[in-house]
Amino acid sequence: MIKVGKRQKMTIASFAAVGAYLDAKTEDEKDNILLPNNELEGRELEAGDEVDVLIYRDSEDRLIATFRKTEALVGTVAKLKVNDINEDLGAFLNWGLNKDLFLPNSQIEGDIEIGQEVLVGVYEDSKERLSATMKIYSYLLPNNDYKKNDMVTGTVYRINDEIGVFVAVDDRYFGLIPKSECYKTYNIGDVVETRVIRVREDGKLDLAEKALAYMQMGEDSQLILEKMKLLKGQFRFTDSSSPESIRDYFGISKKAFKRAMGSLLKAEKVTKDEKGFYILVK
Repeated sequence: MIKVGKRQKMTIASFAAVGAYLDAKTEDEKDNILLPNNELEGRELEAGDEVDVLIYRDSEDRLIATFRKTEALVGTVAKLKVNDINEDLGAFLNWGLNKDLFLPNSQIEGDIEIGQEVLVGVYEDSKERLSATMKIYSYLLPNNDYKKNDMVTGTVYRINDEIGVFVAVDDRYFGLIPKSECYKTYNIGDVVETRVIRVREDGKLDLAEKALAYMQMGEDSQLILEKMKLLKGQFRFTDSSSPESIRDYFGISKKAFKRAMGSLLKAEKVTKDEKGFYILVK
């Protein structure tokens, strides 16, 4: 059975002026699939030879075989460059063949632009045409190799204000930054480095933006110092400041803020005035 969008081994049935025809293993020779002449250049092949090819549909919707390697196959995920955008239809992605891979408008998440690389899955639509989708949840895999506190890199592919930020860890595994762990704004396509805070029984990973406290504290302290130098006498934060105001301004939790401030107090880089406001030590 012919598998569109998959690599498969096929046998050369015959040759013609336009190229070689591969045996589709049906009763009608008209079903045989063309391997065009430009694919045969530099190869010495004969009828009966077995070849490893990819099957796809050309611009006229005909099944065609190619030796070329693509960045992704049906059922897999890859980052592909946007070659063109048609506002009414969708985007066209470079995946290694002369014919771009179509990304329909209905399958686009967020905003995309020409030249951008987008993380997509490849599927066969109802008309047996290969297409791409940015809705990749069903393409991702569980992972039980990562452990709690491992640092991982992934791509943001979906954002749900009620649940959190969905991340494709290593661009192939299930990951989620829960809403309670989100301290900054994300966009679809962002590449993020996160820490594994939980490996679920089903192999899905819960993630956090920050490294372990003792590793993160130095970065948070430096961030706060820079903000204090910028605001000078207008820095109006105390231990009683609301978690929301700290999160909005620094992008960290109140707990991380107090931990970093404690470190700065101990290092005598900041002090407090009589009202409890933090001030720089000159």
